[in-house]
Amino acid sequence: MEHRNTSRINIRYMTVTAMLSALAFVLMFFDFSVPLMPSFIKMDLSELPALIGTFAMGPVYGVLICLIKNLLHLTISSTGGVGELSNFILGAAFVFTAGLIYKRNKNKRSAIIGSLTGAVVMAVISIPSNYFVVYPVYTKFMPIDAILSMYQAINPKADSLLYCLVTFNAPFTFVKGMLSVIITLLIYKRISPVIKGVGR
Repeated sequence: MEHRNTSRINIRYMTVTAMLSALAFVLMFFDFSVPLMPSFIKMDLSELPALIGTFAMGPVYGVLICLIKNLLHLTISSTGGVGELSNFILGAAFVFTAGLIYKRNKNKRSAIIGSLTGAVVMAVISIPSNYFVVYPVYTKFMPIDAILSMYQAINPKADSLLYCLVTFNAPFTFVKGMLSVIITLLIYKRISPVIKGVGR
C-alpha cells in the first residue's frame, strides 16, 4: 500500500513538474522593460512556477522546473544557449536555496526567510554570471562602449561593466526574485492542495 501511494505521488509530482515547466516557459515570453534599467534588460516572472514547485514538492523539483524551462527555450535561443545557461544558474540558485530552508521547517516564516535568502543568493551570483558568461557574448554583437553608454544614460558614473552589474543588475535580479516571492506567498496556500492532491 505504501509503495502504491509513493508511486501515485511520484506520478503526480512528475505531471505537476511538467505543467509548471510549461507555464514557466510561457512566462518567459511575457517580459517587459522597467524604469531605471537599460532597455535590453527585461523583467519576467518565469521563476514563479519553479518557486511554487520548490515549496510544494521540494528543492530538487524547483531546480528541475528551471532546467526544463530553459531546455525548452533553448530551441528558440538567440544567445547560443548562454542566456539560458545564466537563467538556469540564477533560477536554480534562487529556488534551491528557498526550498532547502523551507524544507527544514515548513511554515510561513521559513518560506519568507528562504525566499529572501534565495533572492539575495541569486542577486549575488548574477554578478559573476553576467560578467563571465553573458556579457562576453553580448559584446560580440554590441561593443562594450555602446553597452556602457546605455547604463550611463541613467547613471553617468557607470564607467565599468562591474560597476553596472553591482549597481544595476544585482538589485534588478533581487527585485525580480521578490516579485515571484510576493505572488507565491499570496497564492500558494490556495493552490498547494491541488499540487499535492490533498483531499482526493
